[in-house]
Amino acid sequence: MQFPHTSQQAQLPLFEAFMAQPLAPILKDVVESPWSAEPEVFSELSLRGAAGNCLNLLAPILRELSQDQDARWLTLIAPPASLTQAWLRDAGLNRERILLLQPRGTQSAQQLTCEALRLGRSHTVVSWLNPLSTTLRQQLISAARIGDAQSLNIRLG
Repeated sequence: MQFPHTSQQAQLPLFEAFMAQPLAPILKDVVESPWSAEPEVFSELSLRGAAGNCLNLLAPILRELSQDQDARWLTLIAPPASLTQAWLRDAGLNRERILLLQPRGTQSAQQLTCEALRLGRSHTVVSWLNPLSTTLRQQLISAARIGDAQSLNIRLG
């Protein structure tokens, strides 16, 4: 079977018509409508691999957060056992700006994380909550907005 030969010129006007469409209205809509009026208050980081390797990847992030110019704390809620005072020191974190909190009694890590965010005494509250349900994520976002803080959840796997 043979296909009839169509000249390039027959297709060119259609292409030119498409290219001649003004882009200004489309670009104007994109530029004038911001993505979000409110800053993001919740982030999640998932690290997989050997525990030592994951901590090595996490170290610069925590170091940067511990040296934040904000006068409030960097709070770590129920960190893994391998994240010790010695590890914090060796990783170069400013230990004078860090609070390590463990839940007590019947309090869960989730409740403690929400409370630390709500109080607003920390610029960033780092948690290790896994799994993280949609409901809990919304609670963390709400608490972070109330306390004008950032919530960072770390999932190690």
